[in-house]
Amino acid sequence: MGSGTTRWAAASLAAAVLIATSACGGGSAGDQVTLRFSYWGSDVRQQRTEAAIKKFEAKYPHIDVVGEFSGFGDYYEKLTTAVASDAAPDVITIEIRGLREYAERGTLADLSGRVDTGDIDGKVLATGAIGGKQYGIPTGVNTWSLIADPKAIASAGQKPPGPTWTWEQYIDLAARITAGSGGKVYGTQQAFNPAFLQIFAAQRGESFYEGNKIGVSAATIKAWWAVHRKLIDTKGSPDAAKSIELSAQNVDRSLFATGNGAMGMWWSNELGAINKASGGKDMELLRMPRAQGAATGGMFLQPAMFYAASAKTAHQAEADAFINFMVNDPEAGAIILSDRGLPASSKVLAAVRDHLPAADKKTLAFLDEIKDELTDPPAAPPKGASAMEEVLKRYTDEVLFGRMSPDEAARKFLTEANALIAG
Repeated sequence: MGSGTTRWAAASLAAAVLIATSACGGGSAGDQVTLRFSYWGSDVRQQRTEAAIKKFEAKYPHIDVVGEFSGFGDYYEKLTTAVASDAAPDVITIEIRGLREYAERGTLADLSGRVDTGDIDGKVLATGAIGGKQYGIPTGVNTWSLIADPKAIASAGQKPPGPTWTWEQYIDLAARITAGSGGKVYGTQQAFNPAFLQIFAAQRGESFYEGNKIGVSAATIKAWWAVHRKLIDTKGSPDAAKSIELSAQNVDRSLFATGNGAMGMWWSNELGAINKASGGKDMELLRMPRAQGAATGGMFLQPAMFYAASAKTAHQAEADAFINFMVNDPEAGAIILSDRGLPASSKVLAAVRDHLPAADKKTLAFLDEIKDELTDPPAAPPKGASAMEEVLKRYTDEVLFGRMSPDEAARKFLTEANALIAG
């Protein structure tokens, strides 16, 4: 029996036991089980999640699921406090950057064989495994990509790039768009996400992490900062202060939303939100530019997030059933759609693909188009990686504002970042 079949059988058995329990009176008040489920997001995500929860509760009348929803800004602070107080939610939503930290802290349960993972791509599934144990089940996938407004590019007298283009061409196109619009539309909005640096480094043959060390060289970090600096100097993007301000905003406050931007970098599953924020414009997904002569574009699929279970839950079987439902049930998929990335389960994706909004269909077509170009998804990063974005942003700010030389900033970044993840 293959590993996928084994996982499916175990998960099905757990579900069968729960269904039998419910049928035998599990729905009576004395037998009710309450699961706490923590997650973050927008109002739309909350509405869709609550609808999926109701569908689950209808299938399992003896299980009540209480959604503990918050904004992303304070989500991990609340989760850390709950864990420290020995009051972790039964089912936890978590990102890849925090997975190892919580798993190695003993917070998360091993879900190996407890949830049906047979329809999830093995490489994507492996991102939720640490030390041979499956701590996280991917909800859905996306990729860090470049998003463009074709009409804004054309209005500036320019043409969209082809499937292969370089960073130099990206900088040049951004500058020409700004100039061609008379300065009313910036060629691009800057992004400082570590995923961007990860792709940039992969094109130069480097990994962001190598075990408990940073794998990116000082030379690559300085080259990455040089791209940002050139975009500012050529007016392809707003100045440093405005670029940094914009990078901290949601898509509804982006240059696209104000009609002042032609390109920008976001996760692919944000295409729909960007279209909406822009007033219904039909944006396009583009491949990331490449380093001259690079053997790979460096783009990769990454789980938008994972579902995990508390290692201390008193209701492991019920938690398993809820995760299994959220990941594998087409009825849940029809409600959630691509809100947590395009469904990781191929079965669910096949069931909902015709019902996806137009932007999500475009995202799916884009991922199908580039699938043979993608590198393997990255493993869960070391403990401490959850703070990496803040550290990288801090030194990026120092460089862009001219308060620190790229040499000094790269040296200090690598020292601080390596100390952070040394374990």
